Amino acid sequence: MKPKHVAIIMDGNGRWALKRGLKRSAGHLEGSKILEHLAMHAIDAGIEVLSVYAFSTDNFKRSAEEVNYLMDLFIKMFKTKFAKLNKKGIKVVFSGRKINLRSDVIEAMEYIEDNTKQNTAGILNICFNYGGQEEIVDASLKIHEDIVNGKIKEDDVTKELFSKYLYQDLPPIDLLIRTGGELRVSNFMLYQMSYTEFYFTNTLFPDFSKSEFNKALFIYENRDRRFGNVK
Repeated sequence: MKPKHVAIIMDGNGRWALKRGLKRSAGHLEGSKILEHLAMHAIDAGIEVLSVYAFSTDNFKRSAEEVNYLMDLFIKMFKTKFAKLNKKGIKVVFSGRKINLRSDVIEAMEYIEDNTKQNTAGILNICFNYGGQEEIVDASLKIHEDIVNGKIKEDDVTKELFSKYLYQDLPPIDLLIRTGGELRVSNFMLYQMSYTEFYFTNTLFPDFSKSEFNKALFIYENRDRRFGNVK
């Protein structure tokens, strides 16, 4: 059975470039091209939601040159490359905080969200200025505010209700793919990964082809998911 929700930690862009004697920015550019192709391929493969870790809250610790390049690249992607996704009927949403983001980046995000909000072929969830712990904190604050304002009662709070207060109301993640050889989740969508199947590969993201994606799907489909139960 195919997963409904696949998430990808797109790791290894910078290392891919350095191995070729290029600036790290060249790896990010190549990775953006792979993301575009993978998003369309995932929807064609029957995936309902694809979540990608594009920029974490901790990525602001990188050099100003790299951060500014990434912001400029994202604006270019949001306004040009995603025209193909829009044409294919993919709805684009963003998860993360807007604090610390440049106004032109926010404008580009709002532009693509507004222009794809009616699309129904599938969802691309771009986690941008995102942190999993931060998301849980922000959801908790929103729940507290609604309790104080009488919109909900404490007894109303369940794990299902809590998920609706996250940045996006999406189904749980069935499969997490991490490229680049690292074996950790790096503060990515922690609440949504309670029963997620993990797939780690040494392949750097700019080399992560459609066939590599299909391999991850095949391995997932042969996993035994019991959710705490027994056969």
